[in-house]
Amino acid sequence: MSKTIFTFASNEGGIHGAGAAKTAYEKYGARWGKSYGHYGDSFAIPTKNELIETIADITRIQGYIAGFIAYAKGHRKMIFQVTRIGCGLAGFTDAQIAPMFIGSPKNCHFDEKWRQYLGDGYNYWGTHNE
Repeated sequence: MSKTIFTFASNEGGIHGAGAAKTAYEKYGARWGKSYGHYGDSFAIPTKNELIETIADITRIQGYIAGFIAYAKGHRKMIFQVTRIGCGLAGFTDAQIAPMFIGSPKNCHFDEKWRQYLGDGYNYWGTHNE
């Protein structure tokens, strides 16, 4: 049986006070003060800085996502339920963020809204509103 990991957008301060981050903290074991990585049944990917402002340099976010993809590839027995990272409170569009996940392994399951950007070669789970 695979373990499901709720994958959400966080901030570099690890303050999980709103949106999917709050859900991750309250229900999936995200740790306060931990901004990136796997904690409990969650995986945090920062899209905001320590001041809770959207990270302006999108290549920094792309780096975090690349690290996540590498982690998911190394942990294939886990299912990563990926929310629409950065497309809620951070203000990015699905078209800006979803393509960064191209090349993710099959154990990453994405929000159905990203199907138009990723195509049918990926797994989808539904949607989570931030």
